[in-house]
Amino acid sequence: MRTKTLRIPTPDGHADAFAAVPDHGERHPGVLMYPDAFGIRPALEEMARELAGHGYYVLVPNFYYRHGPAPVIDLPERIDAGNRDAVFGRLMPLLTEQITTERVLRDADAYLTFLAAQPEVVAGPVAVTGYCIGTLLALRTAAAHPDKVAAVAGFHPGFVVTDAPDSPHRLVPRLAAEVHLGIAEGDMTPEIISELFQALDAAGAGDTCEIYPGTVHGFTMSDTDAFSASGLERHWDRLLALLNRTLPGG
Repeated sequence: MRTKTLRIPTPDGHADAFAAVPDHGERHPGVLMYPDAFGIRPALEEMARELAGHGYYVLVPNFYYRHGPAPVIDLPERIDAGNRDAVFGRLMPLLTEQITTERVLRDADAYLTFLAAQPEVVAGPVAVTGYCIGTLLALRTAAAHPDKVAAVAGFHPGFVVTDAPDSPHRLVPRLAAEVHLGIAEGDMTPEIISELFQALDAAGAGDTCEIYPGTVHGFTMSDTDAFSASGLERHWDRLLALLNRTLPGG
């Protein structure tokens, strides 16, 4: 396994990123992995290494790069009820500034262009996966690039159903990618889940939305008190099956 820190040229500068790739002399399917709101940190790097170990080139961009390299704030080793509000209080102004549709789409184009140009990445479509707010970024990326993205996955998604005209759930019909969304129990109201299910159903077969039993928001993240070992395992089962079905050489 090889890992490296990269700089991705974007219209607004350079985004730092973490990459993990199997240590073979071969080319591998590409996966763009968007972090949760806490950004790139050891827990996310470990997830990227785990996924790369299954035969994928995994690129994790720092979507806060306009404010500096990751981590943009000092993060506690474990994020829990005692410090969560303080961490979010520092991150939310940065996140709100970053997740405008225009910035997300500019960055997405740069990330996909960079990923496709890497010599270790096999030619052909890639997958995009995201966690929490990263699901919003993943869906926007896949909808804007249906010719480049074959699979999109999101786990404990945030802000994917809103009243905005360009709400991510309204983008589902534009996707050419197969979709899987893994939702925590209590993560969304029944009304929002129903609207999300309806959007996926209208898009046709191959799109799944699943509530993961016994989980709370953030269940994949091992450095938080929301972590669920069984939820993470189910996430890997669903994600790896999706990538195996959809990516060249997967």
